[in-house]
Amino acid sequence: MSTIGYKDWAVDMADVGAMYPFQGAEVFMVILGVVFWIGWHLIQSKREAAELEEARKMADPDKVKAILERY
Repeated sequence: MSTIGYKDWAVDMADVGAMYPFQGAEVFMVILGVVFWIGWHLIQSKREAAELEEARKMADPDKVKAILERY
């Protein structure tokens, strides 16, 4: 199985060029990485907002007011 297009390595290495798998897919990989990165941030932001809202609902408003009035 060859991912770079060579079936035989008995060639002049100066003519080979890049010797890493999936060459030519760099732009696709960068786009995929950026989409994953932005998507992760959006999901994380929504989950954190839900967690903070749940914590806000758990607090007793009168107790919070009393603590804030103290300062």
